[in-house]
Formats: sequence, C-alpha cells, structure tokens
Amino acid sequence: MFQTFDSAGDPAVGKPRVALLRQWLAANGLDGFIVPRADEHQGEYVADRSARLKWLTGFSGSAGVAIVLAARALMFVDGRYTLQVRSEVDLDIFAIESLVDNPPASWIKDNLGKGARLGFDPWLHTLSEVKALKTSAEQSGAVLVPLEENPIDVIWKDQPEPPRAPVEIHPIGFAGELAKDKLVRLAAAIGKDGATHAVLTDPSSIAWAFNIRGGDVPHTPLALGFAVLAGDGSHQLFMDQRKFSRTVAAYLTQLADLHEPGEFEAAIAALAKGGAKIALDPVLAAEKLKMLVEGNGGTVVAAPDPARIPRATKNQAEINGSRAAHRRDGAAIAKLLCWLDRQKPGTLDEIAVVTRLEETRRQTGEETQMPLRDVSFDTISGAGPNGAIMHYRVSHATSRKLADGELFLLDSGGQYQDGTTDITRTVPIGTPTEEMRERFTLVLKGMIGISMLRFPAGTRGSEIDAVARMALWKHGCDFAHGTGHGVGSYLAVHEGPQRIARTGTEKLLAGMMLSNEPGYYKQGSYGIRIENLVLVTAATPIDGGDIAMHDFETLTLAPIDKRLIRTDLLTRDELHWLDEYHARVLAEIGPMLEGETLAWLEKVTAPLPHDAKI
Repeated sequence: MFQTFDSAGDPAVGKPRVALLRQWLAANGLDGFIVPRADEHQGEYVADRSARLKWLTGFSGSAGVAIVLAARALMFVDGRYTLQVRSEVDLDIFAIESLVDNPPASWIKDNLGKGARLGFDPWLHTLSEVKALKTSAEQSGAVLVPLEENPIDVIWKDQPEPPRAPVEIHPIGFAGELAKDKLVRLAAAIGKDGATHAVLTDPSSIAWAFNIRGGDVPHTPLALGFAVLAGDGSHQLFMDQRKFSRTVAAYLTQLADLHEPGEFEAAIAALAKGGAKIALDPVLAAEKLKMLVEGNGGTVVAAPDPARIPRATKNQAEINGSRAAHRRDGAAIAKLLCWLDRQKPGTLDEIAVVTRLEETRRQTGEETQMPLRDVSFDTISGAGPNGAIMHYRVSHATSRKLADGELFLLDSGGQYQDGTTDITRTVPIGTPTEEMRERFTLVLKGMIGISMLRFPAGTRGSEIDAVARMALWKHGCDFAHGTGHGVGSYLAVHEGPQRIARTGTEKLLAGMMLSNEPGYYKQGSYGIRIENLVLVTAATPIDGGDIAMHDFETLTLAPIDKRLIRTDLLTRDELHWLDEYHARVLAEIGPMLEGETLAWLEKVTAPLPHDAKI
C-alpha cells in the first residue's frame, strides 16, 4: 500500500515537547519561536526529517504555524483544518487561531510585547513571509531574531536522516521537451529579469527543468535539492549524489555542474562576492538565501521562479499523457464505484474502500502497461460526519462504517508516469435525504458552471471563483476552500501558481491544468464535493462575437451519482452538459470495462429526465 492508516496526530506529544522547547528558548535568551509547517523548499509535502510542526504539536495537516512563547502557545490553521486540529493538538497547551483571519503577522503586531525576542529559522520562511513578520514585530516593539540552528533539531533526539531516494530520468516521450532546451529558455528569462543567476528552490521546478523525478517526499516524485541557473548557461545542481545511478549522473553532468548539498551556501556566498545579481522568488525562496547574498555583497533580484509558468503550461506530450492517464484512472474509479454499489450498508469501513481503490488502480495500470507509481495524496475517504472534515485523513482510530442513510465522500488520485490525477465523487449509502440531494445539486451546478465557462485572455482565477459558488450562495451556503488548484504533470497534485480561488491572481493560460471542485460541508453530518480536472484550451473565436475565448476541457472521466441529483434545480443547459459528459465517459472508458462493470456504467451514464424549465 502507498497509503498507511496510522493515527494522523497525537495530542499527547505537545506538553512534554513544548516544555523542552521552552527550556531551550530560556537558555538562549529568546521569548518565543515560530514553527511553520515547511521545509527549505516550501513544498506541500515534507520529508519525515522536516516534519517539525507535527513532531512538536501532533498536527498533521499540510498548512499550519505554531508560535510558542514562555507562557502561551498558539496554533494557526486555515478553514480546511478547523476540525482536524482540535483532535490532534493538546488544547490545554495550544490556543487555535485562524491562519487566514488572524495570521501570525497580525497576531504578533497585536500581542507580542515590547522588547520581546521572537526566534525563527530563516531556512523555513520565505522572503515575503519574513518581511511581513518583521514589520509586525517592529510595530509591536519586538525583535525578530534569525537563528543559526533550529531548536527543534536540537531537542528532537531521534530526528530521521535526510531522504535519499533514487533519481530517475523522465523520458522525453512524457516530458515533451529536452532538458537542455528548457534550460536555454530559462537562461534567457533570467537576463530579462535583470539578473545574472536564479536559484531554483522548488524541487518541482528542478524536476521539470532537468527532466528528472525522485521519491524524497510522500506522493510527489521529487528529488530534494537546489539549482543555480546562470544566464550564460553555467548551471549548478546541488543534490545528494548518492541518489544518482551512473546513468543519471552522466545525464545530469551534461546539463550542470554537480555538487553536494553541503556546498550550496558557500556557492551562493561566492557568487555574491563576485557581484552576482541573484534572482530569488519572494514567495518560494528562503530568507536565508537573501541573507547569504546580501551578507556577501551581492544583489537580490526579486523575481518569480523562471520555471513556474513554463511548467504550468503543459505541452502537447504532457496533455496527451494526462488524457491517457485520466482514461485509465476513470476506468479504475468506475470499477470501484460499481463494486461499492454492490455492498450492503454497514459492511464496509473507510479503510476498506481506500484499500480496494488502490488495488483497482494498480490492477488497471498493470492491464494497460502503465503502472500506478503512487497515489497523488492520501485518499480522503469520509463517511457521514467524517466527510465534513475537508482534509480528513482516515486512520485505524477514526475509520467509520459506511452506514445506511449517510453520504460517502471519496477524494483520491494517482501518480502515473504520463500524468497526475485527482478526482472526488460523493455517493449515497442507502437512501439520501432531500436536504442531501438539494445541497449536492447546488454543488453540481457550481461544478458545471465552471465546466461550461468561456472567458477572455487575461482572466484570473479570482474572477471566476464566484461562478462555482453562486447556486450555494443563493441558498445561504458556501465552502471554505478554493474552487481549484493547479495540477502538475507527474509532479505535484497541488501545483502553483494557477488556481481558481479568491486569491487566484495568476492569469489562466492555455495548457494550464486545474481542479474544479466546489463542495458543501455540514459539520457533524456529511460532506459533499464533486471534482474534475480541467485543461485551459487555446482561445478560439465565437460566432458573432468580438473576441476569442478560452474554455475548459474536462479531463476526468467518471460518472456523477444521479441518485443525488434534483433535475428540477438544473437548467436545460446544465442537464445537456451532464448528459453529454456522461455519454463521453461511457464512450472513452467503456471499452476498458466488461461484464457487470460495463453494464453498471451504461446504466449510471444514461440520460437524465429533463425537468428543467429554463
């Protein structure tokens, strides 16, 4: 199994470990310390060695920050984790704050006393984060103190070693462009930003630029390291070379000078002393890099990671690979849903479904000679009230039976060499209530609204996010997460900078892949989410229109449960879209199925009755 079901977080760890941290802070003249859920690369997933926030607090979510002071401690999380955090941290030790409404910078400004010394690890905070934290500390009369060593690393006696998974070359048939050609493009971009060099701190950018993949973090095929790209083409790669086979080492030597990670700081300092102008992405690069550059006489150029937009705008090979991956994945999902339909309520628990789904994905991959390499994230398998926990992670301690009269939410994805998938389906166990059917249909209207949308060049995700919420808003409902995130090509399932959300400021460009996943969550009762992945297509003219428009091609291929749909709440256009989508699902994944599963798929994708009045 790629996924394990150990207890996600243990609140009992907080008290003794916070006491150890406070002892260290007192001995070193500090009044507090900030512990982010981050590593040196600011990725979604961190290696076990870098799981400092979880070790200290018990919180296992993918976004959070703790501030520990001498007499109080706080845990900051966003809306996805408001329920989870209360089950994973000791509430006698930690007060819970909103990472969105009252983030650490705001809290520091209003609460940190004059003269207080708040420590932080400059490797774990970005330039933009530190700028905000410093400003807030100064406003409160406090001092933000960068530390040479992380106190968690000092008190964590059995801290794991850094990961060392093998690096592999990503074949050109899947990458679609040679690494040497990508690096030429990136070198040209560096000069346009007024820099001589750029530091790639995001392992996804390194993986994309050098056409390599690894296994240093869970569920995302990344090799941790840093790269320094130069405008003149003299690139450097800093990565543990024990990860390289002879073939990989020979391949990479043609692209860059290879160095061990321990040489990275000295290399940055040497470039700075030589007068280099080094581009750092303010939202990705660690503050430590700015300190190294400016402390050695160099110049920091604040510029976006030069690989982020090229990586996000997929080429034709990546698009074709994703389409193929989604057909395979859709067939696996259909097999799972058909099997689930045959089970009696109360006979399965959440873990049994996750296990069956992974087995089905593996089997489908083997049959098509494109094996499942990993799941793209820990499957969210939420029955009844667990489905209302947006980023619920099932464990042996929390797994519930799929009970009669409840909803079951299944959010999952696969990592295949030709593409990354992410799909959510919500199904009824037994007979759903009318409220469940109404709320499901409102969520469906939002998902279809995004699917049918046409939009002009330059449109940002923030400008279309409301489309997914309109039907819910009309009924006094909403959901506390973005509508869509970017998706990589056999890379991170949550890829920036593109997203559909209130905070989605990046223009949506042809070739970008995103999720389309509105939801509704009734605390203590049920959760609903419907998710397809979509591709931004090239802008095309509209008959009689003035300007060309982009639209979305839906990549995900799996039925949407008709038992939860109130057709009287759908418009004719929405019903037409759904019928066409289901016809496409049957046409594209039907040939991969047979027998009982194919008969089931034919039934669940049959056209709906058209009760719509408009």
